[in-house]
Amino acid sequence: MNIFNINKKLLSLAEEIELSLKDQFQKIEKTANLNENKVLKAFLDCKISTTDFVESTGYGYGDSGREKLDKLFSNIFKSEDSLVRCGFVSGTHTIATALFSVLEKKDEMLSVTSTPYPTIRKTIGIEKNKGSLKDIGVIYNEIDIFKNNKLDKNLLLENLKNKKIKMIYIQRSKGYCVRKSVSIKEIEEIANLAHNINKDTIVFVDNCYGEFVEEKEPIEVGADLICGSLIKNPGGAIAKSGGYITGKKNLIELCAQKFTAPGLGKEMGCNFNQNKDMFLGIFLAPMFVCNALKNSLFSRAIFKKLGFCVYPDVFEKTSDIVSIIELKSREKLQSFCEGIQKNSPIDSFVTPTSSQMPGYENEVIMACGSFINGASLELSADCEVKPPYNVFLQGGISYNNAKIAILNTVEKMINEKQIEF
Repeated sequence: MNIFNINKKLLSLAEEIELSLKDQFQKIEKTANLNENKVLKAFLDCKISTTDFVESTGYGYGDSGREKLDKLFSNIFKSEDSLVRCGFVSGTHTIATALFSVLEKKDEMLSVTSTPYPTIRKTIGIEKNKGSLKDIGVIYNEIDIFKNNKLDKNLLLENLKNKKIKMIYIQRSKGYCVRKSVSIKEIEEIANLAHNINKDTIVFVDNCYGEFVEEKEPIEVGADLICGSLIKNPGGAIAKSGGYITGKKNLIELCAQKFTAPGLGKEMGCNFNQNKDMFLGIFLAPMFVCNALKNSLFSRAIFKKLGFCVYPDVFEKTSDIVSIIELKSREKLQSFCEGIQKNSPIDSFVTPTSSQMPGYENEVIMACGSFINGASLELSADCEVKPPYNVFLQGGISYNNAKIAILNTVEKMINEKQIEF
């Protein structure tokens, strides 16, 4: 039954595209099955109990749920230790905590994936701001080791030789850049090169949007420290807030001291009755990431068929849940975001408008009718409003619902004569 009265010709095109993507969908589902099994095994190994859902108050002493949650993430991500807290307000907060914890005056940090995401630039000091890493004497440099989307090992070696680099910084997702996401295989190659030159170099990965996309996580291939947000992939659209840092035990201890206070570390801080949501979120995450990846693939395929440039290309392997559609005009960008918002379960009646947001140079427009405010594992679209008006589409915890939203958005743009069909 065509409840939404979508143009029959458009529905036929959608069926044709889904048929062409059958093999890729099966690969995505196979990876999801493996990750679901991995997560279930971790729950069994860690002996998660209903008593771990009990709320703690005050100082949070003896919060077994908090302690089990750390162990669970370490088991899933194959790390020595973890810090998982609802008190992290964003992925940027986890990254900032980690960087300020392990970098000191005169330490050199080298970003190998060019300039990081806008919200972390002031933390580093790329954009001037009081209290940045540069303010405390951390030396920052950046290179782009991906030329024509291929890892340039020689460029990395040139920058590692004869220098004492304290940290290699890798942003796994593309952020607001038109580039490929960094694969687990490439993270392994970068980590091996860095550690072969100096075993003490910290290989750090901003893992946002990348969790459960591939069969392995960065720690398994040589990363020392990784961070992410619980309102993205690992929160499973259930966790109300929070983030995680996971990696080597000595580094996590430093992060815990920074997150609370020196001498307090991981032993304090209650999770305000959020343990159950965080446990359930990570349990459901692989399935929801699977749906998000399928939606991402379908969206790129239909917009490419309609004549738009998309990144990554339809049959190109990706390592995050983000897709880029080059819309070419402010009007098409506005229409696209309106379409996504209008077909979202929450706030469908709201019209998204562009505005200035903290951490961004240009105005940002966002469509996000999600159950968790700003959750980008749920279907969402956002963009810095500037040419060529690339919209960044992510999420979709229900593939069918996300597909309906995309089809209704396409039909809206056809009706407004922004797409020829």
